[in-house]
Amino acid sequence: MSNADIKNITDVLDFLANDDSIPKNIRRGATEAKTRLMDTSEALDVRATGAMTILDDLANDNNTPLHARTLIWKATSELESLAASVR
Repeated sequence: MSNADIKNITDVLDFLANDDSIPKNIRRGATEAKTRLMDTSEALDVRATGAMTILDDLANDNNTPLHARTLIWKATSELESLAASVR
């Protein structure tokens, strides 16, 4: 996976973090997932898995609006591909 693929994921996470129609805890989680993904102190597959864990919790939160949940699933799918390509 290329840097462009990682940028696509971070763009989705940025959109979620800055969308005022999404509850604050979900926006905060999107920011945490992006921070986890961008932390270069660990291997890329570990970072992707950590971000997926955070996003999975957000997708299962009852307060997550449907449009946000769809974007979370999209980002999770791309992170799964990213983690698989690194292994």
